[in-house]
Amino acid sequence: QVQLVESGGGLVQPGGSLRLSCAASISPYAMGWHRQAPGKQREFVAGIISGGTTTYLNSVKGRFTISRDNAKNTVYLQMNSLKPEDTGVYYCYVKRFPVANVSWGQGTQVTVSS
Repeated sequence: QVQLVESGGGLVQPGGSLRLSCAASISPYAMGWHRQAPGKQREFVAGIISGGTTTYLNSVKGRFTISRDNAKNTVYLQMNSLKPEDTGVYYCYVKRFPVANVSWGQGTQVTVSS
């Protein structure tokens, strides 16, 4: 059973910043984040694979940066210039191998509001 521990969510004003962290109990091939806003489907936000290649949702490009510390099996999401539409529950995910099942974190709430 893969264990994921998320942290870093909270309430921030528009234009502010937050940093999310997710520590995994394994050394995964892929790590990243999805989010789910109220009344909407969960959507991919950002991902990073073991070689360092990153992928982003178009609406967060230039504002969010994903990174990982392989020694700590931890993925980070630095979120800058936050907008109200970034509000939602952010879920960390990992994949042990390229074709493995996805394991999910418990989710952390991000609220962007004045």
